[in-house]
Amino acid sequence: MSKRTIAIFTGNRAEYGLQYPILKAIDAHPELDYRLLVSGAHLDTHFGRTLAEIEADGFRVDAEVKIEMDAASLFATAQAIGSGVLAVSRVLAELRPDLMVVYADRFEGFAAVIAATQMNVPTAHIEGGDLTEGGALDDSVRHAMSKLSHLHFTTNRQASNRILGMGEEDWRVHTVGFPAIDLISEERFASAEEVASHLDLDLERPLVLFTQHSVTTEFDQAAQQLEPSLQAMLRLAGEGVQVILTYPNNDAGGRQIIERLQALDSTKPANVQVHRSLGRHLYHGILALARSPALRVACVGNSSSGIKETPAFACPTVNIGSRQDGRLRGDNVLDAGYGTEEIELAVRHCFEDAAFRETCRTADNPYYLGGAGVKIAKVLAEVPLNQDLLRKRMTLKGETEGGWFR
Repeated sequence: MSKRTIAIFTGNRAEYGLQYPILKAIDAHPELDYRLLVSGAHLDTHFGRTLAEIEADGFRVDAEVKIEMDAASLFATAQAIGSGVLAVSRVLAELRPDLMVVYADRFEGFAAVIAATQMNVPTAHIEGGDLTEGGALDDSVRHAMSKLSHLHFTTNRQASNRILGMGEEDWRVHTVGFPAIDLISEERFASAEEVASHLDLDLERPLVLFTQHSVTTEFDQAAQQLEPSLQAMLRLAGEGVQVILTYPNNDAGGRQIIERLQALDSTKPANVQVHRSLGRHLYHGILALARSPALRVACVGNSSSGIKETPAFACPTVNIGSRQDGRLRGDNVLDAGYGTEEIELAVRHCFEDAAFRETCRTADNPYYLGGAGVKIAKVLAEVPLNQDLLRKRMTLKGETEGGWFR
């Protein structure tokens, strides 16, 4: 029997890190073969051209899908979605996969889902049903991707319930947990010694890992929202705290943030480093330092990794602003507004409050189920490829009782 061909789309560094366990499981499955479509920021030198990271992991890149995006405006994002649909559809017409796998809520992934579903390629969506109500367009894009897709692999039961609430048939919905935790559980990240050597860090001193993205409905305020965070980081760095700043995603407003980070880097402030991309191996290695009670580490910014990945490392997190509003979170997360004093105090709390740091080490992880990649690969290998899979049915009847039924 021939293997099923699974097309896997990845559009940026963070998304790829979450997909890695899925790729590994598909590659290892005796009845599956993958075709990897690499796009977006992976191909952009401004964001570190992280295609090299994928190749270093030993994966075969089957297609480079160029999507034009200057990270400057929502107009550019809309244009990128259109060009993405055209580019992905051409690749799918050539590869003719049996199924397509797309992750989360990015505009690049949205384009891939549109192309695949309109070409009758059964599409699996990872991480649907989540909430981020803080002003990014993520929720609308994510839910639209779910309604277009044919299979759903969620990170938690709440997310599964939301997808069922959209009228999706229950056999399509699989609660598998957060794929990135597969890697974390296997200790597949840099050691403390490797982190210290690679980044020239003194692990006896406090360390902040910082990433702040734009809020796409407020993209014109990206630099303004970033400035209090940077001032807080500089104050802490002035007292000896080591601060590692990384580039944002290539969203509208991202260019403003990058320009500000570049300007800061040009001044070479003491104890501050700016990196386009750390790579998953090093990034997780930094977070893992928090597992040691003797080390003081905090993840700061508004990235989803600060919410979803840090609980697995017992790492204190300061979540800034509204971008992650509504996101399911663990007890290791503190929220702060766009104020320098507020952010600084929250980071100090992470370093100085022994009770909070102990809470971070013992709190339950709301995203941990285990073996997500293997579970996903099993479903992809066994689901019948027929009209029942392609023909979406709405389970909500829309019946009325005493007027409009809500």
